[in-house]
Order: sequence, then structure tokens, then C-alpha cells
Amino acid sequence: MTLSALATFAIFLCLIIGSVFTLVAGIGLVKLNDSMARLHAPTKAGTLGIGAFLVASMINSFTFGDGALHELLIMGFLFVTAPVSANFIAKVTIHKGACMTPPPPPQDDNWATLSTPDDGQKPDEPTRA
Repeated sequence: MTLSALATFAIFLCLIIGSVFTLVAGIGLVKLNDSMARLHAPTKAGTLGIGAFLVASMINSFTFGDGALHELLIMGFLFVTAPVSANFIAKVTIHKGACMTPPPPPQDDNWATLSTPDDGQKPDEPTRA
């Protein structure tokens, strides 16, 4: 088995994996009911699907072309921005009250984005025991 045939098989495998993950992300985006559940489809499955497509593109460019690393920049940007945007969307959904409020932590009565101290202190001042 030559290196070219092995690379073609790897490209085929990455394209199949990317297609499956992207299909699952699309179905999840359409079928899931609320926005909090809908967040997981594009941020998890969609990111993995596009990542697999980019790996296939890198293998193809290095095997049959001149080779370029532009896909690494795209992947880095995608893997950094997708979780951050999902976090912001989740915080907006929680603050709007469009979903169930998460349960309070067991050891503290303040939750990071909803509760504020009741004793009139600024939130960033340490509490005195």
C-alpha cells in the first residue's frame, strides 16, 4: 500500500466522520426543543465535524498539492470561539429566565451569574467572618 493510497483512505475516513458529525449537529439543531439543549448540537458535534473536514483538507493538500497550514488557523479560531459563544448564549438564556435556573452550589449561597451578596457589600469585596 503506497503512501498516496493510505492518504486517500485517511481523507475518506475524515470526510465520513465529518459528514456524520455535521449531520448529527444539523438534526440536533432542528429537533431539540429549547435553546439550552440546542446549544450542544452546533458547539459539540458541528465543531468536531468541521474539524474532521479540515483535517481531510490538510491531508489532501500535503499529499496531492503544495501543502498549507491555513486549516490550522481555521481550526484554532473555531475551537476557541465556539465554546466562548456557547457560554455567552447560555448566560443570556439563564438571565432571560428562558430555562430552568441551575441548582445552587451545595457549599455556597451565591451563584456566579445570578446571585449578589445581600449585606450591601460590593460583589468583589471579600466577606469577613
